[in-house]
Amino acid sequence: MHAADPNISQARPIIRQLDEAAINRIAAGEVVERPASAVKELVENALDAGATRIEVAYAAGGKKLIRVVDDGHGMAEADLPLAVTRHATSKIDGTDLLNIRTFGFRGEALPSLAAVGRLKIASRAEGMPAAAIFVSGGGKPEVRPDAVPRGTRVELRDLFYATPARLKFLQSDRAEAQAIADTLRSLAIAEPQVAFILQEVPEDGPARVIVDLPAERGPFAEALRQRLKRLLGRDFVENAIALDAEREGLSLRGFAALPTFSRGTGAAQHLFVNRRPVRDKMMTGALRGAYADVLPRGRFPAVALFLDCDPQLVDVNVHPAKAEVRFRDPGVARGLIVSGLRHALASAGHRSATTISGAALGAFRAAPETARVYQMDRPRPVTPSVYASPGFAEDFGLSARVEEAETHRVRDDRADAPLGAARAQVHENYIIAQTRDGIVIVDQHAAHERLVYERLKALRRDAGRVASQPLLVPEVVDLPEPDAARLLAHAGSLAELGLRIEPFGGGAVAVQEVPAILGQVDAAALLRDVVDELSEDGQSTAIEARIDAVLSRMACHGSVRSGRQLRADEMNALLREMEATPLSGQCNHGRPTWIALKLSDIEKLFERT
Repeated sequence: MHAADPNISQARPIIRQLDEAAINRIAAGEVVERPASAVKELVENALDAGATRIEVAYAAGGKKLIRVVDDGHGMAEADLPLAVTRHATSKIDGTDLLNIRTFGFRGEALPSLAAVGRLKIASRAEGMPAAAIFVSGGGKPEVRPDAVPRGTRVELRDLFYATPARLKFLQSDRAEAQAIADTLRSLAIAEPQVAFILQEVPEDGPARVIVDLPAERGPFAEALRQRLKRLLGRDFVENAIALDAEREGLSLRGFAALPTFSRGTGAAQHLFVNRRPVRDKMMTGALRGAYADVLPRGRFPAVALFLDCDPQLVDVNVHPAKAEVRFRDPGVARGLIVSGLRHALASAGHRSATTISGAALGAFRAAPETARVYQMDRPRPVTPSVYASPGFAEDFGLSARVEEAETHRVRDDRADAPLGAARAQVHENYIIAQTRDGIVIVDQHAAHERLVYERLKALRRDAGRVASQPLLVPEVVDLPEPDAARLLAHAGSLAELGLRIEPFGGGAVAVQEVPAILGQVDAAALLRDVVDELSEDGQSTAIEARIDAVLSRMACHGSVRSGRQLRADEMNALLREMEATPLSGQCNHGRPTWIALKLSDIEKLFERT
């Protein structure tokens, strides 16, 4: 015999109508999740009112006070009671719920706030007297005369005092304050031509300014660039690529950072649909797809992307918080993001993030000593009598190949090239090139891996398949039977990539042909890498993505290996091809292929300024 469920009454339940206060408190749970949610709703109302300056203040992480002041068109005294009534709004008439051109439209935010806190709204419309309305815990509104300039001033005190259980789910004051700042920054990116101020108001002491953003001037693209520089930093703007693409009624604008400027989380991804900040799985998935070739797992691109379209093509009425959207044709939106980003990244050519060079210089700088010791004061090593002797480098633990013919001068044509003229190879892995104003250090294996990968993709794209090279004697590779089965299941696709395999009984696979572009290659190692890639991706990604992943693994086997000595002409040929190849600033795994050090920075290291 089953025990009775304590949540189910044994008596016949009676259906009753909830009162208005209870309805508003239930709705507030969806609209107002935390103080940052209240700030979002109030700031969006201010933007819908045409505000050009918005001031936000909070106390105790927004739990004690949230105040939003704007210079928008304001409200008349007669409109104030309606403003705190559920589903009363000036933004739509209810006849077309897809033609949404404002941030707010549901008419839920203000009554929800009034239901769970102590709300005061003071407002004045142009040419009309100012008035204020007070509502506490969903009680009866009170309207009184007030004195405020044109615009609206909203004060929300003691958030969730009417629903104290909700307070237990809030985080610390610091965490809630950080969420408020993040919310305001996101809205500030969406509206760069509006001024924003955020202040913390402590219980004792003066207010502290957290964010102070002037209204940016000029066209939207330039205003956005300046706003991003203030919010995301100069480094982001210097290492980002502008986007401007269109497809089937959708347009994509904004900035996307170079792959080498990636982040460890998705916090630097700012996505907007019709200027509305959103969290959309399709858009974040499109981001991953666009950067798949150039970012390692666990790294995230930094972007500020604006997807704009006719409101009829996107549904923003998916959730009361309005942070989710649904596109009428998500495939078109995803395709625009992927193709727009890939085209922009390819146009960046061999660019690499400037912050990498700064990090390299920081690594060179020695930790400060309590007493500076100059070279003349250090014990002197035994000095060879001939500095240019062939064994000089080896005597001092160095591994370098210097091209003697051009050691003391740089040919003008090569020095003026973006990656300069190759001067030396150190540790059989790093190429040192000299430019007009500094040096460039290139990881030869990482760079060549990217070049081979791009060649393989071009061959497959242009010819439909990658040319193969038959092996004189087929190489038999023993694998676990599941791995062999997985490889043979993709034998047709692999043959198009120049890798032809056949079953050889049990878990053995015979490699008959390998991609010709890879040259001499360890077929067994190549096969094991390919099966690893297929095992990781399985059937979860599109075939094109899986093929590119396999090509990437193949490219590693056809690249200049670490430890291989290169001649001057080989090094310079590698530099020139890097300059002409898209995405060559990073290898297939997202690591930088080169860094540049300015001569002025190098001189600072030696205190020659």
